[in-house]
Amino acid sequence: MILGGISLEEREISQAVIGRLPRYFRYLGELRDEGVERVSSQELSELMKVTASQIRQDFNNFGGFGQQGYGYNVEYLYNEIGRILGIDRQHKFIIIGAGNLGRALGNYMNFERRGFIFCGMFDQDPELIGRDVRGVHVRPMEELESFIEKNNIDIAVLTIPKAGAVSVAKRLAKTHIRAIWNFAHVDLNVPEWIQVENVHLSDSLMKLSYNIKRYAEEQERS
Repeated sequence: MILGGISLEEREISQAVIGRLPRYFRYLGELRDEGVERVSSQELSELMKVTASQIRQDFNNFGGFGQQGYGYNVEYLYNEIGRILGIDRQHKFIIIGAGNLGRALGNYMNFERRGFIFCGMFDQDPELIGRDVRGVHVRPMEELESFIEKNNIDIAVLTIPKAGAVSVAKRLAKTHIRAIWNFAHVDLNVPEWIQVENVHLSDSLMKLSYNIKRYAEEQERS
């Protein structure tokens, strides 16, 4: 996609903007399902609690998408943001770690709606190997590399303790894995071609705790 002589790939889009794209996609999907054909930046602002100005600035990073006096075509904008996010194509993923979190993620059926196909699950615990998670059998770690190569897996999800995550990441770096969704509380040292998204659940809880405290303090002052 070319914008003003510069390809989208060459533009430096901030992580803050990228972080808002999935929210836009989700809200637009809900509007589309409700039969809404067009929406203004102000209407999106009221839904998402993001200023209309911020929404327009975000979309201008990718060409704008809207028409003055008309707003945004919901179906078109939904599809375009999906394309920008890369979910107009399928991504195969595996889960490494068949504990409670791993099984919960494996049972989450909404992944397929977004083009993420759950293909395999791995663990080193003999008591977990062979169990079934939504039609997928838990495999031993010895089969990890061969399974990735044979099935063209794009994403590995790590739901294992941090002590094991580092060594598993080194193994993944020798395969054709393109991304890691990391739930282990440890930074991973992987080659630059492997994208890593870290998810720290306790960090989210601490952020929530801060917001509770801040709101309580504001109420006390008012």
